[in-house]
Amino acid sequence: MARKTANDDPLVPVTLAVGQEDLLLDRAVQEVVAAAKAADADTDVRDLTPDQLQPGTLAELTSPSLFAERKVVVVRNAQDLSADTIKDVKAYLGAPAEEITLVLLHAGGVKGKGLLDAARKAGAREVACPKMTKPADRLAFVRGEFRATGRSATPEACQTLVDAIGSDLRELASAVSQLVADVEGTIDEAVVGRYYTGRAEASSFTVADRAVEGRAAEALEALRWSLSTGVAPVLITSALAQGVRAIGKLSSARGGRPADLARELGMPPWKIDRVRQQMRGWTPDGVSIALRAVAEADAGVKGGGDDPEYALEKAVVTIARAARSRGRG
Repeated sequence: MARKTANDDPLVPVTLAVGQEDLLLDRAVQEVVAAAKAADADTDVRDLTPDQLQPGTLAELTSPSLFAERKVVVVRNAQDLSADTIKDVKAYLGAPAEEITLVLLHAGGVKGKGLLDAARKAGAREVACPKMTKPADRLAFVRGEFRATGRSATPEACQTLVDAIGSDLRELASAVSQLVADVEGTIDEAVVGRYYTGRAEASSFTVADRAVEGRAAEALEALRWSLSTGVAPVLITSALAQGVRAIGKLSSARGGRPADLARELGMPPWKIDRVRQQMRGWTPDGVSIALRAVAEADAGVKGGGDDPEYALEKAVVTIARAARSRGRG
């Protein structure tokens, strides 16, 4: 979820939404507009792109009105404003108008940094809207979405939903809304699986789970399904690597409660239980063989081979065999 500064009043004179996650940027705008309309149902909202905010435009929009109407002025992609318009905005920041809330959406990079710094110096309320590139970030987002609705979802359910939907936050938020609307009580992994059958089974993590469990046929079926639905091969090799490394970490760790091992290995407790079940049949040699197979597949899908699909199939079969190496010993 978007992070905010200590000043969390959406009706302060200036709100600065920084980042490149479109959903969070839109929510930052929606929060300000909703608060303004709650204060005055006739609030005038102006949503502008850089080409619509020319020099002098901001002065026109923020000039005193005979009717003292409340107004929200949204400026998207503020980093792309012209130099002259940036001068106008900086001047406005020094003396913002009453009953007007300015919302600046800025990507947060080097471009337009002077405007970003000026808004912060002026005491703008800031909402961080970073791009969520890490699976852990998206998992935290889903948990936050459930918490915001006042509903409970198990850790496994949240992880399954992320595995099934992928990286699109809008789709993840929509999926949470659908589950909350349709399901009573705690939302668990089985519920998510029923709603997203096919998508969940096509996920890269399902391929990895089936492979490290030694279920070669099911892993290959999930692999072909994943590839046919557009899952990037590099995501599959990444999931395979995570699955095998988790086996290796847990097999070499000293015994203990899941909570203690979770802290030691950097895994959530529920995953400790899952990996413990998956690691039956594995040997140290099997882990080494599987890691080499993942490395070869990774090179194959990143241009080192002619057929990424074959490279993945070979890795999946090798990992599944390694998962049963103890039984053949």
